[in-house]
Amino acid sequence: MEKQMIVGEVPVSPFSRLFSMPGLDCFNIVTIGFKNEANPSAFIEGLKNTLLNHPRFSSILETGVGGKKAKWIPKKIKVEDHVVVPDIDPTIENPDQFLEDYTSNMVFSPIDKCKPLWEIHILNMKTSYAESLLVARFHHSLGDGMSLMSLLLACSRKTSDPEALPTLVAPKLSKVTNVWWSLAARLWLIIRLMFNTVVEVFKFLLILCCVCDNANPLMEKPSATRIPNKFIHRVISLDDVKVVKNAMNMTVNDVILGMVQAGLSRYLSKKYDTETNPKLKKSLENICLRSVVFFNLRSNKKIEDLAKMMEKRSTSRWGNSIGYAMIPLWMRSENDIFEYIRRAKTTMDRKKLSLEPLFSYVLLKLTVEVFGAKALRTLAMRIFGRSTIILSNVAGPTEEISLFDHQISYVAASISGFPQALIVHITSYVNKAIINLGVDLDVIPDPHHLCDHMVEALQMMKSAAEEKCSTDLNV
Repeated sequence: MEKQMIVGEVPVSPFSRLFSMPGLDCFNIVTIGFKNEANPSAFIEGLKNTLLNHPRFSSILETGVGGKKAKWIPKKIKVEDHVVVPDIDPTIENPDQFLEDYTSNMVFSPIDKCKPLWEIHILNMKTSYAESLLVARFHHSLGDGMSLMSLLLACSRKTSDPEALPTLVAPKLSKVTNVWWSLAARLWLIIRLMFNTVVEVFKFLLILCCVCDNANPLMEKPSATRIPNKFIHRVISLDDVKVVKNAMNMTVNDVILGMVQAGLSRYLSKKYDTETNPKLKKSLENICLRSVVFFNLRSNKKIEDLAKMMEKRSTSRWGNSIGYAMIPLWMRSENDIFEYIRRAKTTMDRKKLSLEPLFSYVLLKLTVEVFGAKALRTLAMRIFGRSTIILSNVAGPTEEISLFDHQISYVAASISGFPQALIVHITSYVNKAIINLGVDLDVIPDPHHLCDHMVEALQMMKSAAEEKCSTDLNV
């Protein structure tokens, strides 16, 4: 009875309410590759000792119909009901294509809402990047990408030390050398924060009211499904990203966003080159493309706290604690490949030094509390309808980890259910970066071609960075 009261009284965040509404069922899709053959029994036993002890994953969501408050209701479950082990032909010709089709079909398969909304599929087959795979589907009301990454780490152990929990990279703190200089810097930071917040919130409201993206090949067609129905991923070298990062003195996120902008620009340029209408050929120079980018609003939480929560079945803050911002994307045919990164840094520095993500979260929270769930859904659909792309990225561990004695090769993630024809999600694992694209095939029939452009853009950036470093050394 005590556990029921604790779980039932956990407030449901605005995003959890939103993602559980009819017609907007959003799922986190996670693919984990392993370096060895998967043992389903080990996963079932491991889940019983970890995930099953998490209150959210052993509860169903009561959405609060009829004016009642939404809450989580605990339910007794069997792990075996949530684990699927399909029979796969070991002589399959194209396992990578099979994985893509399997993931896409799984996303659209019905899920029993009388049970906690998660399931795990174990695929014992070899692909280009792994010896076996785990494909999981978690309803987005259970938690956001950062929550799920933290949960994965809490269930895992270091490969080098099987008893030790993995760690995430902590943000570096600058050392204070002069008190007066520090106070002046803080004051200037506050002034910039206030100014950027006013400007970015004004632009956000303007977009929400009367501004939308230009017509472009990435927007939904009348016959489109309005949600991604094909999911692909590509593993690239994180070291290549860091080469560009160090040469440009920027962040990994700046380089990733620059790579996405360059790849999309090259893809659209090829699309417009096939047009016979001269006006359409020049459209890339005038295109206005926006992306919804999610920001993590929670403070850094220790993996140890989450592991203890599952071990002792205690409670801890969990769920969707995310805001979002509207990011204008630089869509141009640039001769200088670094221009995409410079534009990305300028945009992201301004967004990060503003309260726009927090404002968006508060706006959704006030909307559902004052006007109800229907108004929340209308507002969300309007926000997503004013943009063309969803961009998201989650940083993973920097060291090799194992999940229930299975050494992980890579972790890919995406989301489904949003009314966008393109979702770009980037994850990192040790020295790898994983590009995951969710596309509507009616709009983007060639997702691998689009991914090729992004990878080629990164290689161009790396070559230019190495040339720049070589030139600097010679000088």
